[in-house]
Amino acid sequence: MTSTFQPENTSKMANAIRALSMDAVQKANSGHPGAPMGMAEIAVALWAGHYRHNPTNPSWVNRDRFVLSNGHGSMLHYSLLHLTGYDLPMSEISNFRQLHSKTAGHPEVHITPGVETTTGPLGQGITNAVGMALAEKLLAAEFNVDGANIVDHRTYVFMGDGCLMEGISHEACSLAGTWKLNKLTAFWDDNGISIDGHVEGWFTDDTPARFESYGWNVIRGVDGHNVAAVNQAIIAAKASDKPTLICCRTVIGKGSPNMEGTHNVHGAALGDKEVAAVRANIDWNYPPFEVPDYVYSAWDAKADGAKAEAEWNAAFAAYSAAHPAKAAELKRRMNNGLPANFDEVVKAVISTVVEKKETIATRKASQNAIQAFAPSLPEFLGGSADLTGSNLTNWKECVAVRANQAGNHINYGVREFGMSAIMNGIALHGGYLPFGATFLTFSDYSRNAIRMAALMKIRSLFVFTHDSIGLGEDGPTHQSVEHISSMRLIPNLDNWRPCDTTESTVAWAEAIKRTDGPSTLIFSRQNLPFQERSAQQVADIARGGYILQDAADAKVVLIATGSEIELAVKSAAELAAQGIPARVVSMPSTDVFDRQDKAYQLSVLGKGLPRVAIEAGVTAFWHKYVGLEGAVVGIDTFGESAPAPVLFKHFGFTVENVVAKVKAVLA
Repeated sequence: MTSTFQPENTSKMANAIRALSMDAVQKANSGHPGAPMGMAEIAVALWAGHYRHNPTNPSWVNRDRFVLSNGHGSMLHYSLLHLTGYDLPMSEISNFRQLHSKTAGHPEVHITPGVETTTGPLGQGITNAVGMALAEKLLAAEFNVDGANIVDHRTYVFMGDGCLMEGISHEACSLAGTWKLNKLTAFWDDNGISIDGHVEGWFTDDTPARFESYGWNVIRGVDGHNVAAVNQAIIAAKASDKPTLICCRTVIGKGSPNMEGTHNVHGAALGDKEVAAVRANIDWNYPPFEVPDYVYSAWDAKADGAKAEAEWNAAFAAYSAAHPAKAAELKRRMNNGLPANFDEVVKAVISTVVEKKETIATRKASQNAIQAFAPSLPEFLGGSADLTGSNLTNWKECVAVRANQAGNHINYGVREFGMSAIMNGIALHGGYLPFGATFLTFSDYSRNAIRMAALMKIRSLFVFTHDSIGLGEDGPTHQSVEHISSMRLIPNLDNWRPCDTTESTVAWAEAIKRTDGPSTLIFSRQNLPFQERSAQQVADIARGGYILQDAADAKVVLIATGSEIELAVKSAAELAAQGIPARVVSMPSTDVFDRQDKAYQLSVLGKGLPRVAIEAGVTAFWHKYVGLEGAVVGIDTFGESAPAPVLFKHFGFTVENVVAKVKAVLA
């Protein structure tokens, strides 16, 4: 317990959260006051008694992590950050949910100091927290030495019924139990209310038994309005060798005399009359957005936080003296830095790939790239959603992560969404560069976590194989048609669909080097031929699109990606034989190409030249490049079950069809 925690002040400390939350929501006339008012005592017990952090340095490496998974209750988090001393002044609290404020409707990482992850889509916060707790456990195993536990912190999560209804919570919490993430503690706000009302009509799970079946330590029946009871539960959680669920029975909107315990307080302002009634009911005799000094003093965590960090800094200095290489490596990785010689490593790997000239599936080319880069990147933390042998995201020296075994490759099981959001938590924690894989068609399961990675601008790498009708006999349920185009619509997401070993290696290198957002790496099941290039063309791959083959006085430009590059090259040869010179543009990443200057784009696409795009997917996306006058060879239906060569012919991915499309465009 910290010195700031005084039991006689807990009522006022909790009521400060209630007052700030209801006042901010009332002023905005928008928000969710119920959860902050109902969880106030839980917050007092954790943040004033156990949560180790430094408000003056929110990025302190060894801080505990706190995640508000039920992110709609954001004013709870903002109140805690303000009261404990973060750079979140009252002017920001009173500016709740307004344009450019630091107090957005849901917590947003990199916007509000002290917020560890962006939450709101329910279930993803607890899942991010599982990733954070896993990262802490693995880093501790890698960097701690006898007498120096330099990585030693905990992850705490607040979550509500909605998070537990979401299926992703099952995926993540099951894994947390399997991995024995004993430094993970989740607080269930068991208030029995969701937006539609009392949940017994749609949520009758035996939640404690469910978590016990996962292998969690479950503390049942805790009075969520009793700070001492919650405190004792936290102490018990810290002593467990399992992750802990603390079941806190609460009343939503606690303190609201006419609305507490109802869904009316869940997601709307209380109204002026009820706000006044709350003030009288909780004996809060202060105007809106005013907190007395003695309550601030009780909450203030700056001194304790600075002391905790100073003690850690002293320990790290001693650690650095005794283990300089380990210390430097930990600092590099926590800062998202790359090894000093990484550019040279990339050049050497690409040179080797170019020399080999292999015709292999790009999923295998991907594995070769992983194998080549892994020795230089100990931060690699790979994995697959039960498809390792198909996705090929393992490498020779990788070690599987198990409950009692630290490693660098994760068997996520059939949990695509959980995998992706856990990866986001790992990336947010720092110290690892996570990548995880599944079939491209199952990116749908992962989509919201991919979107959240892009929104948060974090380094998660999403690997997808079996990228089109080219996977063949598994049929339309497994054949991706719309998936690549749909992911290209997500802002700040770089999508790579390489055509051969060289492009696959460059794609991996560029995704690794990117520090301001996530990438997808999309690979084929079938073999694809090696394409010859000049040194300049190899360099231009990193620009997302480039001229792969050119012709003097080209009359048309063929644009393609991935497996369809082979078709474009063969079609260009046939067109040349018929007196129609054609340029072939490979565009492995439209997102990266779109960031190039206009002069470069026009130099690649040709000013005024007719264009035909070729990709085994939906056609609509490609009209941004070919215009209304151009044509797209694609597929706007679902696939079929048959061998891949049969399917490509059936759906018109033939030289004859491409030539016909070109002639129609030129007519």
